[in-house]
Amino acid sequence: EQVPQLVVSVPSVPNCSSCCRLPGCECIWTDWIDISYPDSSDRNGGDYETLENIQKYNSSWVCAKVENISCRAEKFPDIPIADLGQTVECSVDVGLICNNRDQQIGGIIPMPVCLNYEISVCCTPNRPECLPPDHTPTTTTSTTTSVISSTISTTASTSVLTETS
Repeated sequence: EQVPQLVVSVPSVPNCSSCCRLPGCECIWTDWIDISYPDSSDRNGGDYETLENIQKYNSSWVCAKVENISCRAEKFPDIPIADLGQTVECSVDVGLICNNRDQQIGGIIPMPVCLNYEISVCCTPNRPECLPPDHTPTTTTSTTTSVISSTISTTASTSVLTETS
C-alpha cells in the first residue's frame, strides 16, 4: 500500500518585515566595545570603533548582521553623542568613526580631537534561519509522512483441500 506523503517547501526566512522574527532570532546586545583610542597628537588620527577593526582585533567575534548600534563617549556615558559637539559617524553599516580633523574646540571639548568612544551592537544570531534572505537564498524542504489507518471488516472463509494420489 502506498503511504501518502506531504512535501512542503518553506523559505528558511519568513518574507516579512523586521518586526517579524523567528523564535531565538532576536538580536543580542554586546558588551561595550572599545578597541581604538584617539591619539591627540595625530591630526589625521581619530577613534575607529569600526566593525572591520573589531573583527581584526578579535577574529572569533561573529556578528551575522548588526541590527542596531549604540555609541557613547567613554568619559561621558550618560550624555548623548549628539550633545557632545563632535562630528561622529555611528551606523550599523560601519560602526563608529571619529576623525580628529573634523573636530573643533568648544563645549566640553578642550582640544580639537576625538573623545574616546565605545560601541555596543545588537547582533542577529549566526544561524541560517536568522539571516536575511540575501545571505541565505535557499529553501528548506521538510517532509511529513501521514499514515492513514482504516478499519476493514473481512469475513473469514475456510477451505479444506484434500490431496488425492
